[in-house]
Amino acid sequence: MTLHAPNISGSADRPSDRPVIRHLDEGAINRIAAGEVVERPASAVKELAENALDAGATRIGIDIADGGKVLIRVTDDGCGMTAADLPLAVSRHATSKIDGSDLLNIHSFGFRGEALPSLGAVGRLTLTSRVADHEAASLTVAGGREAGVRPAALTRGTVVELRDLFYATPARLKFLRSDRAETQAIAEVVRRLAMAEPHVGFTLTDVSGGGEGRVLFRADPQSGDFFDALHGRLTGVLGRDFIDNALKIDVERDGMRLTGYAALPTYSRGSSAQQFVFVNGRPVLDRMMLGALRAAYFDVLSRDRHPAAVLNLSCEPERVDVNVHPAKAEVRFREPDLARGLIVSGLRHALAGAGHRASTTVAGETLAAMRPEPVAMQPMLSPRVYQMDRPSQGAIARAYAFQAPQEAHAPVEGFAEMPAARVEPVVEADSSRPLGAARAQLHENWIIAQTDSGFVIVDQHAAHERLVYERLKRQMAEKGIAAQALLIPEIVELSPTDATRILDVAEDLAGLGLVVEPFGGTAVAVREVPAILGQADVQGLIRDILDELTDLGDSHLLRGRIDAVLSRMACHGSVRSGRQMRAEEMNALLREMEATPNSGQCNHGRPTYVELKLHDIERLFGRR
Repeated sequence: MTLHAPNISGSADRPSDRPVIRHLDEGAINRIAAGEVVERPASAVKELAENALDAGATRIGIDIADGGKVLIRVTDDGCGMTAADLPLAVSRHATSKIDGSDLLNIHSFGFRGEALPSLGAVGRLTLTSRVADHEAASLTVAGGREAGVRPAALTRGTVVELRDLFYATPARLKFLRSDRAETQAIAEVVRRLAMAEPHVGFTLTDVSGGGEGRVLFRADPQSGDFFDALHGRLTGVLGRDFIDNALKIDVERDGMRLTGYAALPTYSRGSSAQQFVFVNGRPVLDRMMLGALRAAYFDVLSRDRHPAAVLNLSCEPERVDVNVHPAKAEVRFREPDLARGLIVSGLRHALAGAGHRASTTVAGETLAAMRPEPVAMQPMLSPRVYQMDRPSQGAIARAYAFQAPQEAHAPVEGFAEMPAARVEPVVEADSSRPLGAARAQLHENWIIAQTDSGFVIVDQHAAHERLVYERLKRQMAEKGIAAQALLIPEIVELSPTDATRILDVAEDLAGLGLVVEPFGGTAVAVREVPAILGQADVQGLIRDILDELTDLGDSHLLRGRIDAVLSRMACHGSVRSGRQMRAEEMNALLREMEATPNSGQCNHGRPTYVELKLHDIERLFGRR
């Protein structure tokens, strides 16, 4: 019996139609690799700058023209390469970073040996380098074709010049965006690397059109320990407002360490543009880490606001796999639950430690809203003097009389009778406390407290709402979450994958009052639900939890829903707007705010108070 191989074409008489397996030529291989590694000019800048960092550079200069499409030049003062190293550097899978014996023990940015040959395959690449005590040398690769090594002039380090990116694959050029958009993407890459390496100097210059060009970004090397250097670098990159309103993060657990800065909830942003996460100093866009960041802030921010943070998670290289994405933008942790738990608990502990603190930008925004519109400038020899600045003796006498205590609210001569403000009698209270001493209540909603350096305006309803909410959460943590047994268990039909996924976290859900058990096949039975949720949509709740498990690998949705109910209870049980408060009640509220975590913002992330300094008020009235 003779066996014949199946014919793909369906005809045994036409063997020539059968696909033939063949080796691709080196140029095609490099162009395919370039499609994975070099997506756009920003990808090329990232690869070249990371090579400079791996070479030990302390200063890196990046010049671009026309969004990096015409020119990308990266200059560094690193260790350099010899003339013999240059041909190897542009060969695929040739690298000095690893020896190939252990792909999990990676301490460098690069390790695949693909970037330079990929860039040489799709553009005109020139390497010029010099090692100490050696002569400088240069090598050019254009469209995958390599020229010979030749002598060059260079003081130290390496210069990599890439011209006409994608000229060898013109179809790729059609997928690039405008020069401005590509330039912005390059600047973002440089900013992230600058935050990852605060001791290294970075300069990004646009040399389009020739000449010295225009500096788009500059970050000088920072000195001191890691936190001192990072503090200085973030001040320059993200601005003084961020660092003034950020909390230092430094927590460690089971060999993993989380460091960086996370902003106060009242410094939240309208997008996630100020969220930067790093793993062992490598900038990543890791979904798990960004999800953990959101989870840490979930009950101090509303859904449409985003926290700002710069966080680095460091661990032994063997505990994280960086070889799961062509651009190394994603990572995979051996112990993802430990990594996520460290981020969530570390940030929550830091936020709780901030107590009643609110961001300084709240006061700045308040002052800006109070500042009068600028008056058009008029030519004059001296500042204008208003009549109120040189009052008559009679006006002075009436003003003094008006300020004096009156008997039975007797009107002052020359002034109409004014409605009395609700001012509490001055009681013994300590104005040196952070939130000062209560002095008045305005419109039955705003508490005015005096501090040693200014005064504080408190939203009594928002503040008390937060206090009640934190009290309810403490009570629930101490007594647990009561579960309500369903008279008839709710049966939920799921796919095999979803059934397995929900049962894997059944123990965690039971701790929150949701009891889920297998019910044969791919169905699950829900026997108990958290009593606080009342009449819950069990089917929708299970499917929402599954969506979150699929998206983030973990679910805090049930905890979030319980907290949302507590938040509503706190809102209804707190001091309402319109209620008059006695001085002792107002001071008691201030003291409790000072002792309660997260009291600087309400349950929705809005500030509960505004603090104004005397020097700011004086400047507002032109007295400084």
